[in-house]
Amino acid sequence: MSNKKMEKSEEKCALQEILGVIGGKWSMSIIYALFPGKKRFSELERLVPNINTRMLVKELKNMETNGIVVRKVYATVPPTVEYTLTPKGQKLEPIISELYKWGLEYVG
Repeated sequence: MSNKKMEKSEEKCALQEILGVIGGKWSMSIIYALFPGKKRFSELERLVPNINTRMLVKELKNMETNGIVVRKVYATVPPTVEYTLTPKGQKLEPIISELYKWGLEYVG
């Protein structure tokens, strides 16, 4: 296999891994909602239109596993849970903001 083909194959693999982390249907919307700062679970449900509770839980768990968000639980009744972006997640801000601008120009 030539070097160019191997490089293309490696690029595709890296892209697939990236999409596995932030490519979920709701991931970018959740990350975008967290740019201003920490949010409670119920706030995220309101800020991400049309997401159901089960999908929000699933996406947040995936992003927590991949080091994009931090989940903090407070010992209150009922329990309070807050989510914030990690430094790794915060680095996505310029990328997602540019995608948002592109979408406003070409998709809407």
